[in-house]
Amino acid sequence: MRPLEDAQEFVLGSCPPKPPVEVARADASGLVLAAAVVSAEVVPPFDNTAVDGYAVRSVDVAEVPVELTVVGEIAAGAAPDRPVGPGETVRIMTGAPMPDGADAVVMVEDSEHLGTDADGNERVRLSASVSAGAAVRGAGDDVQVGDEIFSAGVVITPAVEAVLASVNAQTVSVHPRLKVAVLSTGDELIDDGSPLELGQIRESNKTMLAGMLAESGCDVVDLGVVRDDEAELERVLRSAALECDAIVSSGGVSMGDYDVVKAVLGEIADMTWMQMAIKPAKPFAFGTLTRDDGTRVPIFGLPGNPVSSLVSYELMARPALRRMMGHRRLTRTSLVAIADADFRRQPDGKVHFARVNGVFADDGRYHVVPVSAQGSHQLAATASADAMAVIPDGEGVERNGEVAVLMLRG
Repeated sequence: MRPLEDAQEFVLGSCPPKPPVEVARADASGLVLAAAVVSAEVVPPFDNTAVDGYAVRSVDVAEVPVELTVVGEIAAGAAPDRPVGPGETVRIMTGAPMPDGADAVVMVEDSEHLGTDADGNERVRLSASVSAGAAVRGAGDDVQVGDEIFSAGVVITPAVEAVLASVNAQTVSVHPRLKVAVLSTGDELIDDGSPLELGQIRESNKTMLAGMLAESGCDVVDLGVVRDDEAELERVLRSAALECDAIVSSGGVSMGDYDVVKAVLGEIADMTWMQMAIKPAKPFAFGTLTRDDGTRVPIFGLPGNPVSSLVSYELMARPALRRMMGHRRLTRTSLVAIADADFRRQPDGKVHFARVNGVFADDGRYHVVPVSAQGSHQLAATASADAMAVIPDGEGVERNGEVAVLMLRG
């Protein structure tokens, strides 16, 4: 059996990041930056107020209360039309540019409107003393020209996209999203909702894997169910390799299998058939199908048992696909959890991945218990799992002991 780490290293080494492309910012959500972004603008672009209130000279409010003459008003989006002089103030709204002469803002809550005096001047009483810079957001407080605002490897989240918009980054260099084909094979698979006959089963792995691929950020090409016909399977796989960046299939990878998938891939692709030292998901196949232009398209052959297929995708296919899309963090979040039940096992030379439900308890620790059924065919129980507990070879983990987990949610 092949150690999991060796298998992962082999697969990741065969799945380098895709070459960068330049895309419009609006099309880059969820992608990974392939180059640093350096700002050509300042943010904010001008001094502006952080609150609604009155723009003042701080020396005029050193002693309060004080009455000042209101000489104007500035709304957000408007420009000041005159400076603020001694004994004067301007009513100002959040985000509006500061007028010349003013160096602070008194909040509207600390003001009392007095109406107009005998000369027709609007007056206001201010009851708060503020220092220079109070409630003022200075030009370039957030970003300066020449700042590296994001480095290569950063994922473009909505907040990152907002920052890019704020500095007028219209395009960015990113690793492209993968287009990944997914298929199931077998005459026994039924996906049209018709009644089952003896020996038939309903297709489910492809459905699951398509969703997991989409969740991983891939564009999914669903090739459907391909019947046990070697010529048809070869046609589908070659066509997928021309259109897609990677191919994911399930079933037909066990050592004893003689399956059309194994027969066809053995002929048209450079495949490695593995028995990994893990449970579930011991059988796994990986290889590449080469296009006429020399491009090597990775193929992930996952085991047919649904839980094994899920675990194999999480441990092998997902990290490799993420690497191809430029991600630096390839694996799921790992925690050290507390076992709220015994995780007993026998030594067998394998690392076991027990599916668990978990919760953060009042002690601040993540506590886990196994899901109700752990068979590699029992997807219904695994579907509700929050994480996978990593149980090393040996006797297992006792209740209240610490156990490493890989999060499946969040």
